[in-house]
Amino acid sequence: MAGEKPQLRIGLIGTGFMGKTHVFGFAAAQRVFDLPYELVLHTVADRTEDLAAQAGQALGFARASGDWRRLVEDPEIDMIDITAPNGFHKEMALAAIAAGKHVYCEKPLAPLAADARRMAEAAEAAGVRTQVGFNYLCNPLLALARQMIRAGELGEIRSYRGIHAEDYMADSESPFTFRHDPVGGGVLADLGSHALATAEFLLGSVERVLGDSVTVIASRPDGRGGRRTIEVDDIGRAFLRFANGASGSIEASWVATGRKMQHDFEVYGTKGALVFSQERFNELHFYSTADPGGRRGFRRIEAGPDHDPYGLFCVAPGHQLGFNDLKAIEIARFVDAIAGKRDESFGFRAGQRIQELVEAIQGSARESKWLRTD
Repeated sequence: MAGEKPQLRIGLIGTGFMGKTHVFGFAAAQRVFDLPYELVLHTVADRTEDLAAQAGQALGFARASGDWRRLVEDPEIDMIDITAPNGFHKEMALAAIAAGKHVYCEKPLAPLAADARRMAEAAEAAGVRTQVGFNYLCNPLLALARQMIRAGELGEIRSYRGIHAEDYMADSESPFTFRHDPVGGGVLADLGSHALATAEFLLGSVERVLGDSVTVIASRPDGRGGRRTIEVDDIGRAFLRFANGASGSIEASWVATGRKMQHDFEVYGTKGALVFSQERFNELHFYSTADPGGRRGFRRIEAGPDHDPYGLFCVAPGHQLGFNDLKAIEIARFVDAIAGKRDESFGFRAGQRIQELVEAIQGSARESKWLRTD
């Protein structure tokens, strides 16, 4: 029928928190944005047939499978969406790429930078589009912050401070999970990746790092009556030197008692400063030395329709975007990239770059010296 959009048929691997978030994002993206495709929830895969069938019914997929390889091999599926545990990303993505599928993969892209590079090279050779899940970068106020920095409203940038801290691992008796497996990379890969992505999104390339990593909980219950030794970091930090001459730091912690989503940054320049907190991510605070004496102070910029694409979600400021809305924005951009309407917003090459930074910080922490990252 004239006017009908072609279908983009999706195969989802993994039905935990992030898998459900992606499904919410697909639904919202299709209703909020004028996408070039109709998004179709084709098949979902989980560890067993029963789990997959339950998730498929709950989430609206037409089919379900206990074997993710069936999705990769299915010629009807156009895009593979990977929300499985970190250690499976490489195998699943490479198989999907080899089958000619576009790939949407949650971060971290791969356990090692060399693996991430192989994945990026495979995607480029196959001519498929890729996306790594860094939806915090889709916040319209982060785009505004970068615009203000590039326009010189802050003057020469002197320093940067970023942190991503949460407390979901703060209890020493919480059990060992896939996040504690060394293949997952620890807190630097899990949360520090967001802090690093934000730092380079705003200020550009990091040239050198000096890292520090700490394991504060030596072992955790293994679920079988014993305990497993922890071999990854609970807290990771790094001093940064940017190509533009600025210096800075990032910190990542999953044992920060009381913190639920402290993904924050501060940028200081010769003419002004910006302060942002993910826990109030519809606000950006700006200080300008151009303000007259007696009137200076951080002013709050509130997200609204002037900050594209906020206006597609709501016609007025104050009602605010949510976490799932950022995922919908990320998905819409990826779908546009698949259609050739834009470049990849954060493809596998970008994911490779973040893993290179994580590995440089980990290496610097081991060697107790500055390392180059360019």
